[in-house]
Amino acid sequence: MRYPKECVLKDGSDAVIRPLSDHDAPLLRRFYECIPETDRWYMRYDPLDPETMRRWFSGMAGGTVHSIVATACDEIVAHASLHMQGHGATRHLGRLWIMVAERFRHKRLGTWMLLDLIRLAMDKGVSDIRSDFVVGVEDAAIDAAFKLDFFKQALLEGYVLDPRGNRRDLLVMVKRIHRGWSDF
Repeated sequence: MRYPKECVLKDGSDAVIRPLSDHDAPLLRRFYECIPETDRWYMRYDPLDPETMRRWFSGMAGGTVHSIVATACDEIVAHASLHMQGHGATRHLGRLWIMVAERFRHKRLGTWMLLDLIRLAMDKGVSDIRSDFVVGVEDAAIDAAFKLDFFKQALLEGYVLDPRGNRRDLLVMVKRIHRGWSDF
């Protein structure tokens, strides 16, 4: 993958996608501080917890986490990562995760980043990638995943709680990675 990568978004604005670096920690924290609590609520880990940030960056150093960011106007406007196991029965699997700042949503920035992570997964020999979505909250992301050949692996009804304590369904989606781009 060649970085930095400039991309033109759906509205004509642009962003630069590049790997997350150790020097980005303050920018990444600022990014997550601007993400509404209602969006951070559904994350597996609290991105504002210093221990979470430390684990993310140590995972990058260990080769199990590959993170990219999108920047515009010298700030991070999106963060995406591919998490992989180093060994064992699930070493062929990768887990994707993407967060985009509100003002950059619905402009296909997440799609650009997803395509980069799919390519990275191909390069790393991953055969299946998984992403989890909260139904009714992340419907635009679900639609985008379907368009990129993800399929429904499981629906866990009432599995997650929203900020008000209401149960929501969790959709587990998987994409089988092909050896070449011709299968897209």
